Amino acid sequence: MTDFSSKNDGQIDQWIANFEARKETGATLYYELLEERAKRAQKRHSLDIEKSLSALKRAAIDGICITYGDLAKTSGVEWNKARHQMNGRHGHLDRLLEICHARGLPLLTAICVNKGGLEDGELEGNALAGFTEGARRIGRSVADERAFHHVSKDECWAWGKQQ
Repeated sequence: MTDFSSKNDGQIDQWIANFEARKETGATLYYELLEERAKRAQKRHSLDIEKSLSALKRAAIDGICITYGDLAKTSGVEWNKARHQMNGRHGHLDRLLEICHARGLPLLTAICVNKGGLEDGELEGNALAGFTEGARRIGRSVADERAFHHVSKDECWAWGKQQ
């Protein structure tokens, strides 16, 4: 494991961006950088990456979707405080997507939806765009966003059945 203690957050972010620009998102050092960024983000935010990842894994094993609010609850954070940390390019869901990639897991954030999408498991609007933007950044090919999301959900549930 590489020692990143001499690097600041901006340097880590730039290093990651360089790997992404070169389409080298399968490199071991890239994975280590994603883990480091998530670890640093954890120190600044109240949402717990490992607790959220565990909840997503359980949902995949159960073959169900969970809500953003469910993730907040696993960290013991009220939704009105968690929602601002959840979304966006550097939000909790984005870090989780990167960690899934770094650890060779399916993109488990595909099964995390808003309350209105819980029954049908669909991501809408900004949520779908954010999910696919993150997937593209880590090197996934996305032509049709909705189809990509459906394939990603299926991969989560197939992984869950194997556990």
